[in-house]
Amino acid sequence: MLLLLTTLNHCRRHQTATHNNHSLSLVVIVILLLSCYASAACNERDQASLASLSLNISNLNWPSSGDCCSWEGVECNGNDRVTRLWLPTRGLRGSISPSFSNLTKLTQLNLSHNCLSGPLPDGFFSSFTTLQIVDLSFNCLSGPLPISDTLPIAVQILDLSSNHFNGSIQSSFLWPAMNLQRFNVSNNSFTGRIPSSICSSNSPSVVILDFSYNGFQGPIGHGFGACEKLEVLRAGFNFLSGPLPDDIYSTGALQEIFLPGNKLNGPIGESIINLANLRILALFGNEFIGSIPNGIGKLSNLEQLLLHINKLNDTLPQSLMNCTNLKVLNLRVNNFVGELAALDFSKLQQLITVDLGNNYFNGSLPTSLFSCKALNAIRLATNQLEGEILPDIVALQSLSFLSLSNNSLTNITRAFRILRGCKNLITIILSRNFYGEAMPDAESFEGFQNLQILAFGGCQLTGQIPNWLMELTKLEVLDLSFNKLTGSIPSWFGRLPNLFYLDLSVNFLLGDFPKELIGLPKLTSQQIAEAAYHSYLELPVFLAHLPPAIYLGNNSLSGYIPVEIGQFKLIHILDLSGNSFPGTIPDQISMLTNLEKLDLSGKIPASLKNLHFLSYFSVANNNLLGPIPAGGQFDTFSSSSYEGNPGLCGPILQRPCLDSSSTTRPLGSRRRSPNTKLIVGLLFGILFIIGVISTVLALWMLSNRRIVPRGDPDIFDSETVSVNSTSGLSTEVG
Repeated sequence: MLLLLTTLNHCRRHQTATHNNHSLSLVVIVILLLSCYASAACNERDQASLASLSLNISNLNWPSSGDCCSWEGVECNGNDRVTRLWLPTRGLRGSISPSFSNLTKLTQLNLSHNCLSGPLPDGFFSSFTTLQIVDLSFNCLSGPLPISDTLPIAVQILDLSSNHFNGSIQSSFLWPAMNLQRFNVSNNSFTGRIPSSICSSNSPSVVILDFSYNGFQGPIGHGFGACEKLEVLRAGFNFLSGPLPDDIYSTGALQEIFLPGNKLNGPIGESIINLANLRILALFGNEFIGSIPNGIGKLSNLEQLLLHINKLNDTLPQSLMNCTNLKVLNLRVNNFVGELAALDFSKLQQLITVDLGNNYFNGSLPTSLFSCKALNAIRLATNQLEGEILPDIVALQSLSFLSLSNNSLTNITRAFRILRGCKNLITIILSRNFYGEAMPDAESFEGFQNLQILAFGGCQLTGQIPNWLMELTKLEVLDLSFNKLTGSIPSWFGRLPNLFYLDLSVNFLLGDFPKELIGLPKLTSQQIAEAAYHSYLELPVFLAHLPPAIYLGNNSLSGYIPVEIGQFKLIHILDLSGNSFPGTIPDQISMLTNLEKLDLSGKIPASLKNLHFLSYFSVANNNLLGPIPAGGQFDTFSSSSYEGNPGLCGPILQRPCLDSSSTTRPLGSRRRSPNTKLIVGLLFGILFIIGVISTVLALWMLSNRRIVPRGDPDIFDSETVSVNSTSGLSTEVG
């Protein structure tokens, strides 16, 4: 019994001791948590800086008090200091206050993709001695970099791209940054010389340099050769001039040279073959001369060779065919010569895009090119090629874009029978070939299920508009202009659900204006037009947009212009000039509120002045009568829009409208003295000669023009699908 009582007492004492130990542990844990919480409270000076920042910047969702280390985008170290501020894409608006520089322990700063504006405070960068990453890209920051400012020694990445910074970049700004790896100031307004001494000064570890889309000028100085680790050098779309510096060819780690859209000149040095790691060579839109280096084939890693829009010449080196990793080859708008068929393209099995247009290549189409099974875009337009399109091209089942325009190809009927085997073709441009041949008139051409653009204008083709075109239900753009087509315009055009651009001008077409055209969904329904997706715009070569338009000018159409024409709500260009439409222009044409260009015959309705988007208007050299409307857009057009119409009157022509009868009387009933007739005859003769000369000059300029790239970086030297269009498909340069 005694033993039992002793045991019970011992158990009670053990339970009491265990309970006391548990209580003590709880107290210790609470104290430790409170201690940790207290140590996590951010530095008062840092908190004040962040609070000041929130006063200048809207949309910062920070509380007015509390521990700033817990605020959105803020991180602190174990010493209570703010080390990371990461707030990209938050819709922030405002400016960066000078107190921001009090965050002296900051190592990472990202305020990119916001709407911050104004200049950077003086000493902004030099205040952050430990700063490693700075990303202020895609804002609206402006002004020059602070004159006395320098980058901190620790900085590795600096991205100021896509802002409005200006002024020059001083070498002293970069001097301390010995750990700099990435430097991006693209898409700003910087000027002066490119700091090519960035590596030779104190930054040997630089990997990426991007100075593109600025206003830098002058020659590229020596210094980049000291960048032993440099992999990417971009300085495209500036005003750089002179030759490439020799030491750039000694930067063995280079994988990308991107210098398009400048005024660089001289030859491409043979030493470029030293850049064994080079993958992208983009020198287009400059003034380089000479030939492609003979040893170019040693660049076995080359994937993109973009040398278009220069003054390069000679034949293509055979060694180019040894660049077996080549995916994009663009040499258009140069002075290259020789037979393409003499080159063996069969080694280039990774080739996706080849553009050799606007050169002086001759001979037949290169059959070896058709063994490059990955090809989806070929442009050999505006050369001196001849012969026929061969069946070998059918092997290119990925081919979506084909332009062979402005050569001397023959046998259009066989060409279409062959090309229908390329099931994925979206764009076919064969204009200015097959001269004088007959339009393929087969009842049906099976295939072309995906065709969206078809152009064979300027071929002087005979025959009628073929019925097989009605089977191309995805067709959006059709150019049959400058041929010798006869017959009427088929009514089935109105049943093509995607057609928005039709050019039938300068033919011998007869009959009425087909009312069925007015039913084209893409020109009448805003909902359908907005739902349309022009997939051909995503081709790797050709990008631009053609305006909704109908060109029927210079035919022999007759009959009245239907009043239903007012249903063309979405049309931008309407050309009915040079036909034989009787009567007046329907007043309903004023309902075409998107119209930008109008060229027609008839009496001018006063309601046209309400077409506020109308930027081009011409009724010249027709048999028009009556007063010219005043007000609206008509006050912006010159007298040349009305010349060659002796029956028109109005202040713009300095020809008063005497009375209503005088403006509606037939031309033959008007009395003129012999002197008046002589003067009018002389004027007509002079105007006719000027018109002919202007037309010839315009056509010559169109066929030979080379656009120096400034402005839109994606549009150079456009290849027009239609002669009438000034916004033809343009090449992508990226």
